Amino acid sequence: MSNGQKQRPVTIRRLPTGVPGLDEILGGGLPEYSFNMIAGGPGCGKTTLVHQFVFANASPERPALYFTLLGEPAVKMLRYQQQFTFFDQAKLDGAVRFINLSRFVLEEDLNAVLEEIIKQVEAYNAHIVVVDSFRTVVRRAEATATEMELQGFIQRLALHLTSWQVTSFLVAECAEGETRDNPVFTVADGLFWLYQSVERNSVVRKMHIMKVRGQESIPGLHTFRITQAGLQTFPRTLGLAQESGHVKGQRRVSTGVPGLDALMGGGIPEFNSLLLAGPSGSGKSIIASQFIAEGLRQGVPGVVVIFEELPADFMNRAALIGLDFDTPQKAGTLKIIYIRPLDLSVDETVHEIVRAVKQMGAQRVMLDSLVGFEMALAPDFRHEFRESLYRMIGALTRLGVTVLSTVEVDENFTSMGLSHFAISFLADDIVRLRYVSINGQLRKMLLVVKMRGSEHSIDMTEYVVTGKGVIIGAPLRGYQGLISGIPGPWSSESEEGVPNPLRDGGTTTLPERKEEHHE
Repeated sequence: MSNGQKQRPVTIRRLPTGVPGLDEILGGGLPEYSFNMIAGGPGCGKTTLVHQFVFANASPERPALYFTLLGEPAVKMLRYQQQFTFFDQAKLDGAVRFINLSRFVLEEDLNAVLEEIIKQVEAYNAHIVVVDSFRTVVRRAEATATEMELQGFIQRLALHLTSWQVTSFLVAECAEGETRDNPVFTVADGLFWLYQSVERNSVVRKMHIMKVRGQESIPGLHTFRITQAGLQTFPRTLGLAQESGHVKGQRRVSTGVPGLDALMGGGIPEFNSLLLAGPSGSGKSIIASQFIAEGLRQGVPGVVVIFEELPADFMNRAALIGLDFDTPQKAGTLKIIYIRPLDLSVDETVHEIVRAVKQMGAQRVMLDSLVGFEMALAPDFRHEFRESLYRMIGALTRLGVTVLSTVEVDENFTSMGLSHFAISFLADDIVRLRYVSINGQLRKMLLVVKMRGSEHSIDMTEYVVTGKGVIIGAPLRGYQGLISGIPGPWSSESEEGVPNPLRDGGTTTLPERKEEHHE
């Protein structure tokens, strides 16, 4: 090879893990012939994780050997693992073999254990090797061998398995602090750490890919759940890893409430996130329902995500204002997702919503409500609610979806807050609903607080909730202090000396739009 010629890097094939979402977290899959460690406390899912990989990749031509030491017997392990849908009984005839090394651990030394592993790997020409539980080897070494002997055992085991082109896993029960002193963590090419945290009445499982040599993995803790199908992970960057081909605001999307569209300058800019903030009973859910119904009327599929009521209750309430959500559900143009209020994670929620959006080609999503969303989260996730909500809204709008979220605000009749979450910066557009006391009546008023990159009306407008939905009325004139909720008669003396171009010959409404906007 000439000095000016560059040597091509070795191509490392990536193997599928068999765990939904984990390939994305790893950066494309698990490097072939890598020496990996799966660690964590009891009950975290370590054995289930490695079984998913084994059954996803083992074949008679590329068999897997599963060595058990002094831990769980293979017969007992298989009794439970075969309950998962990934388990394939047919592969036990030659593709997957279980070998018990208990005798060598109890009666021999580390060299005998290593020699038996190498002997079996060579005899079966294994391509995948699992040693479970490696913690047994460490304890055996602590009792009869020195730290240097343990280090040598690990080095030789890794060398032999790699030279035989084997993808290998060591499964061990370890506390997080043990990474500092255990030599296996230095030798390993990949290090998977599984956590199971209990807070109050909820259990949350998370995975941390601490190391993967030769490729870029997604950093941080990733939530996973153990289901009948095995482990399922929920990558934190879902929907944010790739560039979006959707440009916001090129068209307008109707809310289904004509008067509100006019106040917003023609509707919601497409692919924006609109936040409806207001007190209980102000009509937030009704406006959101009209938004979905308008999309369905135009042939645009939608997804409704509810946290505070059952789907049947939601549809019955919509029917009271003349909205039929049962027919589009049966036709497959509407998906109603009810998120169970248990140990919920935001990433899991995003995964379910995004899957529904992609399956249906949905262009509208309704989230009702963010308060209910927070209450449905496991306590461990509530302190990162704003960060997680940012990821969720970003993922949906990047998919080409216009999102309408509702949030309940407590009225105190002294100020006009937008949300007790301090999340208003996450929304492109904000519409504030509130009660006002006028002439002994509790009336409803709304105003467009914010529209990113777009003009909008600055009028404070009355509206009513009727049997046909929300109807926008006229601007509230002749009052001052409307945003306090307890207005008084307008007085010209209160504004003397204050320049106001809208008052002095200006207008508080937008000019009529010449073009029509359609979805």
